[in-house]
Amino acid sequence: MYTGPQTFGEIVEHRAKLRPYDRFIRFLDDELTYGEYHQQGNQVANAALSLGLRKGDSCAVMLPNSREFLITWLGLARIGAIEVPINTGFRGDLLAYILNQARCQSIVIQSDWIERINDLANQLQYLKQVIVVGALPEQKSNLFTWYSFEQLISQASDHRIEASIQANDPSLILFTSGTTGPSKGVVLTHSANFSLAHTACEVMEYKREDRLFTVFPLFHVNARYTTVLVALLVGCDVVMHDRFSASKFWDICRKEGITAFNFMGSMLTILMKQKQQANDDDHSVRKAYGAPTPIEIYEDFKQRFQVEITEVYGSTELGTVAANPAKQFRKGACGKILPIYEVEIHDENNQPCPVGKSGEIVVRPKKPGIMFTDYYGNAEATIKAWQDLWFHTGDTGRLDEDGYLYFIDRKKDVVRRRGENISSYEVERVINDHPQVLEAAIIGVPSELSEEEVLAAVIVKEGEKLSPENLLNFCQSRMAHFAIPRYIRFVKSLPRTPSQRVEKYKLRTEGITDDTWDREQIGFQVKR
Repeated sequence: MYTGPQTFGEIVEHRAKLRPYDRFIRFLDDELTYGEYHQQGNQVANAALSLGLRKGDSCAVMLPNSREFLITWLGLARIGAIEVPINTGFRGDLLAYILNQARCQSIVIQSDWIERINDLANQLQYLKQVIVVGALPEQKSNLFTWYSFEQLISQASDHRIEASIQANDPSLILFTSGTTGPSKGVVLTHSANFSLAHTACEVMEYKREDRLFTVFPLFHVNARYTTVLVALLVGCDVVMHDRFSASKFWDICRKEGITAFNFMGSMLTILMKQKQQANDDDHSVRKAYGAPTPIEIYEDFKQRFQVEITEVYGSTELGTVAANPAKQFRKGACGKILPIYEVEIHDENNQPCPVGKSGEIVVRPKKPGIMFTDYYGNAEATIKAWQDLWFHTGDTGRLDEDGYLYFIDRKKDVVRRRGENISSYEVERVINDHPQVLEAAIIGVPSELSEEEVLAAVIVKEGEKLSPENLLNFCQSRMAHFAIPRYIRFVKSLPRTPSQRVEKYKLRTEGITDDTWDREQIGFQVKR
């Protein structure tokens, strides 16, 4: 395990000196050794300096998982510039908001998406330079200076940059999803990123012999710090793809010799919904890391695929707060609180709840430098999040007598129906267990009686048929009567973030559509 200076440039240089010709990352059609990574990161650093970027300046990066993204990450880290990774799906007002909010004076962007910058040219207050990976456009705004990424790199020196970069220096600004308001820019230091990576290494017991697989994007904390940085810490290598394919997943793992993968959202459920094969356990994968773990499929997943599951609880701001390692796994829990954090459950008056009672999960660190410093340029949001010197997660949960943390739901995803608080997560778990269901998402929609009603957006497995009545009959013996959905909407897909989380705000915006089934109109009776 690497124990040197906790900055990204230092750890890459350390690995490059030890094993310059060993493979570090394999993409779909490209590979990068430790030595190449170190050298090309230096080239990006020198190119960035030639354009006037300096320590503390912010530079946006809008690229797919690729060599160019990795070496840009490293090059910016080497000079102390603050990287602003941007979701490749963003465009329009949201893209303009992020570039302005983070005061980005430069952006490195794939040529396919240049029109998004041209369209916003008059709205961008700070952007001066556009560095294009791929062909430069014929039509481009004269408000910016345009550069070819490839040309800059080919002309740049690969000598080492002598910059004073400290572990507590800001490394990047990651913007949250912004589903309840404007996206917030989470400022993370090198030490916070290393804390998250060290925790993943410890709970997963990663070794140099491991080969990690990720399908998550490099503009997300998961791929960056629980896969790429983890691999640098232990000296193993990574296979990185652009997206999750359930039908090809295990074939990829077999071909690449994968020993561990990360999961998020509904990945485990979707893998379990695939048609059973005789060789489901014929692969080298030994363990998986992520959240959440549906307890209904936990044992079956382990037995079918012979993979041990470790669940964690955390956020972009905090890193990992609680861990439920495979060897001490407690079904239904997120795990025990890590020694580096203190956690309480608070009620609506910000008072601690007794053991077993649910409320908001609030957190504070026991060590310096392990979590975010602030929301960039947003003092009001930072102060609000730190009420009474506790970081308020916006999640509801509870603690048991043994100190295990249980996640219930995001506060904004709890459905309030006729005086009852309904966990969308718990309802989804039941519906997802139906043999004809591929996946479901639960939201609250306005009720004519005030508060909300429960709507289930459901994807039926390919080739299967399912009636709303059949689904609700399945629910009757498995959940409280007041939690049974009033509305059922069958959909072909669910809107998702790149980390595979369902974008429920989009479902709420659509609301009750013309094709939504209403059990009260049909006269379906719910048993009490």
